[in-house]
Amino acid sequence: MFKHFLVDVKEGVIISLRAIKANKMRSILTTLGIVIGIFAVTVMSTAITGLKNSFIKSIASIGSDVLFVEKFEWFSGEDWHTQKNRRDITMDQFEKLKAQLASVTSTEAVVPNLRSFGAIAKYKEKSATTTIIWGTTADYIKTTGTFPSSGRFMTDFEEKANHEVCVIGQDIVDNLFPNEDPINKMIKLNGIPLKVIGVLEKQGSGFLGSFSMDGQVIMPIGVFKKAFGPRRDSFRINVKVKDINKMPEVKEEIRDIMRAIRKVPSNKPDDFAINQQEAFTQMYDRIIGTVAIAGLVITALSLFVGAIGIMNIMFVSVKERTKEIGIRKAIGAKTWSIMLQFLSEAAIICMMGGAIGVVLAFPVSLIINQFIPTSMPFEIVLISFLIAALVGVVSGFLPAYKASKMNPVEALRYE
Repeated sequence: MFKHFLVDVKEGVIISLRAIKANKMRSILTTLGIVIGIFAVTVMSTAITGLKNSFIKSIASIGSDVLFVEKFEWFSGEDWHTQKNRRDITMDQFEKLKAQLASVTSTEAVVPNLRSFGAIAKYKEKSATTTIIWGTTADYIKTTGTFPSSGRFMTDFEEKANHEVCVIGQDIVDNLFPNEDPINKMIKLNGIPLKVIGVLEKQGSGFLGSFSMDGQVIMPIGVFKKAFGPRRDSFRINVKVKDINKMPEVKEEIRDIMRAIRKVPSNKPDDFAINQQEAFTQMYDRIIGTVAIAGLVITALSLFVGAIGIMNIMFVSVKERTKEIGIRKAIGAKTWSIMLQFLSEAAIICMMGGAIGVVLAFPVSLIINQFIPTSMPFEIVLISFLIAALVGVVSGFLPAYKASKMNPVEALRYE
């Protein structure tokens, strides 16, 4: 039985290929809708996959096991001006929080940091614009997924003694030290000479390509105050949690401690935020979800138009080959064999369109990659072909069913 089925499949495919070859122009025009649909779904998938990979890489430095205590809440629906009027988080509050968290065994590190943006770093005649400058402590490296690819991070002694040292990102290296090793070289930032002791691993763009993570400069917090002034924005406090499963407990513990430190009345909401990586993930999911839905609607419309076109052409094909169907039935062809023949023809036409769509999508994805990250893994290609085959089977079912149910006597009489 199975052997006969394979023979019928083989015959169905051969007959389908002959029919497609006999009507080349019609077959090519029929595939256009599928080509556009598969092209759209492939390009959309490569863009979403590329953005996802870039996003995961870019937020790696925002550890999933780190809580960030700061003045502003990430992606909050609350009015920005309301949050701006909150009291700053101070170094004194950090010291008190760190002391009280010392008894909480679930925390590994508590780190203060200040930040500034867009300063100019100089080395001899060269200059580079930094994306973000951090003033922090030696424990900062424990709260980030980024480590020096060469050199080292600052030590406790260097931080406490306010040694003028720094760790820089790869973009700074590329601009200031294109042909030499930056380690132990002196750069200037806001007029302060800084010795480069390390270069961070390359990280790429930040959230959805908003800024380069490789334009960072990290220095001791005391040196940061010297370079940018003692009065800066509110402190941010990074809290590294040992066990990610205890994040909710530690978050509530920090909330209670900070409310007590900042003397927030029990009937008032928090005047600070405790942020975590999950906020970025939720925002990313919302943005990509909206893009995916819009792309899905466009793709579905293209495939629907293509499927209708194929269904119409298959009905024409069935009508043109009525006598052939009658002859096959008269010599003993089974109903499902006739049906398989026309389903094969519709599926092959769609898969040809799918192949063309994927081939066209590849160079386009390379062009798009110049603006936003894209990625075309094998799974996307396979899914595109499966979608094309499925569209072919669905659109060819009614014509194939009609062909399989023909009366052989009436079919033989058809002219």
